Amino acid sequence: MKEDINALDEIHKGASMGQDAINYILDKVEDDSLKKELEREYNDYENIAKKIESIYPNYNEGKPHETNAMNKAMTWSGIEMNTMKDKSNSKIAELLLNGVNMGIIEGRKILNKKKLNKEVNSIVSEYVSMQEK
Repeated sequence: MKEDINALDEIHKGASMGQDAINYILDKVEDDSLKKELEREYNDYENIAKKIESIYPNYNEGKPHETNAMNKAMTWSGIEMNTMKDKSNSKIAELLLNGVNMGIIEGRKILNKKKLNKEVNSIVSEYVSMQEK
C-alpha cells in the first residue's frame, strides 16, 4: 500500500510539474501549431492528475503531493533564463524534452522497482506512455 501511495504521489508531482512548465512557457510560444500541441499535452497531464485524485482516497487520506513552491520557482526561473535570448520552437522543445525525459525516467523507475496495485500500475504506465508519445 505504501508503494502505491508513493507512486501516486510521484506521478502526480510529475504531472503537476508538466502543467506548471507548460503554463510558464505557453505565453512565449508564437507558433500556433506548437501552442496547440502544448495545450494537448497540458490536457494529458491534467487527465493523469485527475485520475490520481479520484483514486487517491482509496490508498491514503488527504490529497496527492503537488509541486512545492521552491520547485515551481526553480522551473519558472529556469524557463525564464533559457528563453531570455532564444524563444524559438527548437529551444522551447529542448526545454520541454528535458522535463519529459525526467518524467519518463522516474516513471520507469517506479514501474521497475515497485510491486504496485494493478490500478496504480495502470496509471503509472499511462503516464510513461503519454510522456514517451
